[in-house]
Amino acid sequence: MFPLSDKVNHRKVTFETQYGLTLAADLYEPKDAQGKLAAIAVSGPFGACKEQSSGLYAMRMAERGFVALAFDPSYTGESSGEPRRTASPDINTEDFMAAVDFLSRQENVDSAKIGIIGICGWGGIALNAAAADTRIKATVASTMYDMTRISGNGYFDSEDKEESRHAAREAMAKQRLADPMAMAGGVVNPLPADAPQFVKDYYDYYITARGYHKRSGNSNDGWRTIGTQAFANARFLYYINEIRSAVLVMHGEKAHSRYFGEAAYKYMVEGKAEGYNVVGKPNPNPENKELLIIPGATHCDLYDGGYTELVGKGEPKNLIPWDKLADFFNKNLK
Repeated sequence: MFPLSDKVNHRKVTFETQYGLTLAADLYEPKDAQGKLAAIAVSGPFGACKEQSSGLYAMRMAERGFVALAFDPSYTGESSGEPRRTASPDINTEDFMAAVDFLSRQENVDSAKIGIIGICGWGGIALNAAAADTRIKATVASTMYDMTRISGNGYFDSEDKEESRHAAREAMAKQRLADPMAMAGGVVNPLPADAPQFVKDYYDYYITARGYHKRSGNSNDGWRTIGTQAFANARFLYYINEIRSAVLVMHGEKAHSRYFGEAAYKYMVEGKAEGYNVVGKPNPNPENKELLIIPGATHCDLYDGGYTELVGKGEPKNLIPWDKLADFFNKNLK
């Protein structure tokens, strides 16, 4: 997917979650580093694998002096769990917290200096983990989706009504009896000519040589049809206005998903935002929260930095501000 940097060491590791699942991960460490280092756990996008975007993020952070762990979530990639391609609000939040457990036990990690990065659908999960686990001292949500919001409300909240949710529940109930193991499919392939631009962008990343991987659900047969059912009746971000640690929400100016990041940031700071049916108190530490909009960037540009031509050809756009991310973590993991 990407060449291994000559500035880092890489090794395969595994660790256990509190649900008895074994997660597979790639650990990236800066070469010739001494002493205890700050560490970062990375996951996402939702439906991807650690050899895709999360591995790239982890490697780039290791180049900048962090111990960085990119892991496959439960039921996906090389991690354990049956049936495959199943998602759960609580299990997936635990995935991040178990990654923090693992990093905390490493001899070269300062357990008081651990952050996380969640990409795409794992951006929302990262915020939920940060709200739950005070050991997480800094969080980046990159090009985030709130998977619970989109599962319950549809894209752009177009299905945010009882009738639509009831119809979806009826369909899921029938599917559970008809064929609970049926797969919903990954990114649409072949690509329709009239597909929205963001679907074309997904196709270019997940299906072509730019980002395809054989263990990625998005690149192949996707999730089980009922595999994300629990998300529709949950809300990840109810308590993010109580996150005291540092948070950077990063999104592309042209991303179709930008509304997720902007709303999450606003709710996190103010306790209220469009798309949130609850009103909470303002954040007790708003000064360490930041919204970063990357000019010209689409959703998938923040997977790998983007390219000027399709299939990862042309010139790299280099739209992921790696040094900015490193500065954010260096400032807040101390």
